[in-house]
Amino acid sequence: MENRFKQSLLDPNTFSVTWELVPGRGAREKSQESAIAAAEQAAKGGKVHALTITDNPGGNPAMLADYLGAEILKMGIEPLVHFTCKDKNRNQMESQLYALDRANVRNLLVMTGDYPVTGFKGRPKPVFDIDPTHALQLIQEMNKGLEYPGLKGTIKHQASDFFAGAAVSPFKATEAELMVQYFKLKKKIASGAQFIVPQLGYDARKFHELIQFMRLNDLNVPVVGNVYILPYGAGRAMNQNQVPGCVVTDKLLAVLDKERQAPDKGLGARLLRAAKMYAFMKGMGFAGVHIGGHNIKYEQVEYIIEKGEELSKNWMDYIHEFDFPMENGFYYYQKDEKTGLNTEIPTERKGRPLDTKVEFTYRLSRVVHSLIFEPGKNFFGLMKGISKAVEGKKIEKLYHGIEHLGKVAIYDCKDCGDCALIDLAYVCPMSQCPKNQRNGACGGSYNGWCEVYPGKKKCAYVRAYSRLKNYNQESELDSYQVDPCNWDHYQTSGWINYYTGKDHSAERLGLNKDRKKAPSDGKSVSK
Repeated sequence: MENRFKQSLLDPNTFSVTWELVPGRGAREKSQESAIAAAEQAAKGGKVHALTITDNPGGNPAMLADYLGAEILKMGIEPLVHFTCKDKNRNQMESQLYALDRANVRNLLVMTGDYPVTGFKGRPKPVFDIDPTHALQLIQEMNKGLEYPGLKGTIKHQASDFFAGAAVSPFKATEAELMVQYFKLKKKIASGAQFIVPQLGYDARKFHELIQFMRLNDLNVPVVGNVYILPYGAGRAMNQNQVPGCVVTDKLLAVLDKERQAPDKGLGARLLRAAKMYAFMKGMGFAGVHIGGHNIKYEQVEYIIEKGEELSKNWMDYIHEFDFPMENGFYYYQKDEKTGLNTEIPTERKGRPLDTKVEFTYRLSRVVHSLIFEPGKNFFGLMKGISKAVEGKKIEKLYHGIEHLGKVAIYDCKDCGDCALIDLAYVCPMSQCPKNQRNGACGGSYNGWCEVYPGKKKCAYVRAYSRLKNYNQESELDSYQVDPCNWDHYQTSGWINYYTGKDHSAERLGLNKDRKKAPSDGKSVSK
């Protein structure tokens, strides 16, 4: 059976359109019935190529997107299921993928997901076992035919046919925030992302920046623009950073406030704005648009499509209407004053001030790292010998205790045993990032602050970028992918696991060359 959404994105003569449905909490409530009714209209209308279905948006429980996706597919229209990493471990995600494959629900938008906020009798425990790069790797392996060791040798599954994409957030104020978004974008595409959808913003120059970055870095996958029909209420929430990753500036909020004084409360103005976004995204070279908004009717979606097509012939005329930059915001490319968009000349980053201070503990960590953690140098051989000598002996408990005590004091260590300190400039992703991201920041940071602790705690990746940039080494965050934590090693010595070639660094650093392979040494299923 052909995948109409995939075909629409890969066909250069088609401008793909998706429409977002939010099923909400419940099974037979008004929101679920409205979503089904909207899907029926879209299927009959024929102008929408896929219906996107959110996965517990805002960190709140909602109807499982998978089931609604299967129901929508029966209506004759493709579902695009949001597939997030926040509520499930890697095994549950694999189970979910089997079920989706069985139901022929093939289109996925893989994301970190919003930090859980509400649930039955309080806030639920966040999971974030693997990040989107790992989930995309798993999906890529399933598309080849997933292989894993069995009792009688390697087992290989029948290949699935998932069409999986990923998200990116170019709407960032600081250099560090933006750069780590683009670093992670490249990792997502290398992990198998087949299309990209940006987060929400209203700065035309940022949309242009993203698609130009993709082109100039040979990231040859289609990009779907994000169009949200923005009323004042939602705009105010986004302006106050209540919707992680969505950017509405004070200037835009003032425009929305003025528009809502009209007899139609601003509906006509916001629909026209959405149509103009459709137009300039098509003109810039996006492969399609994702249309969202609360309580949007199918007729309004059709209006945006038809009006957007009409306006796209003169798309440059509308660029000046989307001049809503973040205050002192950083752009990857220098501005083209003639068009209001970007030149192809990158902004000079060398010499720019750091986005956060570099603490003494990092300077000390660099010294210690150079002495004992760099293979083949200084005291590395001594530490390796000690680790091998104490492994499995009674003294191992004391050795581990000394290591853990020091790490708790300096890094707030959670004793995962598969330490990623060396991968993230000695900012622990398991304790300093609430979402445990090992390959780059989520999209929820704002002005350098963590999504979960705004105004209190800097994003772990902003800290790591600043630390490395202070030594002209920020590109290290763009150099390799970090495996997910192997929980076989939980509450064991990270030093022993590192020096004896058991942790995720072993293959990259060649530390497992003299280690005999055993069943317990098997790599994670998502690699």
